[in-house]
Amino acid sequence: MAAAQGEITQEMFEPVGADKKASEQISRKVVSTWGDAFRRFVKNKGALFSFFILVFIILMALIGPHLNNYGIYNQSLVRSNLPPKISALSWIPAFSGKENGVDIYQQRGVKQDFWFGTDQLGRDQWDRTWAGTQISLIIGLIAALADVFIGVVYGGISGYFGGVTDNILQRIIEIISGIPNLVWIILLILIMQPGLLTITIAILATNWVAMARIVRGEMFQLKSQEFVLASRTLGASDGRIIFRHLIPNSLGMIIVNTMFSIPLAIFFEAFLSFIGLGIRDPQASLGSLINNGFTILQIHPYQTIYPGLIISLLLICFNIVGNGLRDAFDPKLRR
Repeated sequence: MAAAQGEITQEMFEPVGADKKASEQISRKVVSTWGDAFRRFVKNKGALFSFFILVFIILMALIGPHLNNYGIYNQSLVRSNLPPKISALSWIPAFSGKENGVDIYQQRGVKQDFWFGTDQLGRDQWDRTWAGTQISLIIGLIAALADVFIGVVYGGISGYFGGVTDNILQRIIEIISGIPNLVWIILLILIMQPGLLTITIAILATNWVAMARIVRGEMFQLKSQEFVLASRTLGASDGRIIFRHLIPNSLGMIIVNTMFSIPLAIFFEAFLSFIGLGIRDPQASLGSLINNGFTILQIHPYQTIYPGLIISLLLICFNIVGNGLRDAFDPKLRR
């Protein structure tokens, strides 16, 4: 019987022959959590630009003191308080070697160029500035290592085991954090001489507390998850669960908070050196250079400008990179 006009019949439909497994295939490239975080960090132009500035400063801190042969301790009163001079850039007033229209280098018979000028004792500010940057970066590295190796382990143990262990460890943290950092430094100076070792001990004693509290809270949240229960059921030890499962799942948060702790440690060292409780002459740090130049700021401002500019860039760029990493690892911003 012929089908009525407009009637839908089975003959009108033909199977397309599609594979049933085709619907289960993933059409897009699989992107891991780290790959997705890297992609979003690279798209953050401010964080990426700040990262390149940090890389440049780190490279200059490593190679800067070796670009000339003056050294950070070589001094001569003949060349004291010389303004910056770069012969190739002498057309720029800031690098002409002149003050009030007078060529100080020609007046004193100095043949060498001092790119950042010299201090009151005739020491090269270029070498001392980058050597001081090395000290600041070392302090930041120590703070990061303290966060990772003390704060993460301490907070992981406290949050995972809980109970009596958590109570004891948290009471210890309350005692440590109840004493201000400046008091720690003063107490250490009564026993030791002011310097890098004293600041390092103070950082190792207190800087990891904030990280320990953050990791502890993360452990409380993660230890009740199904993958932890499955690992424990399979016979995994507590140490394996903490270091192979819980801490790796908190790694993004750990990296972000470590990036924020580095500028705080750099500022802490600069502040101590500025008030005379940190690095002292003849050693150089950014804080001590700013302190030395502050006394003659109105006469020779260049002695403060360059170390002040570098420490400002360090603090700003580390904070911007930290903000970029926080946004990159934030699951709410994933698309």
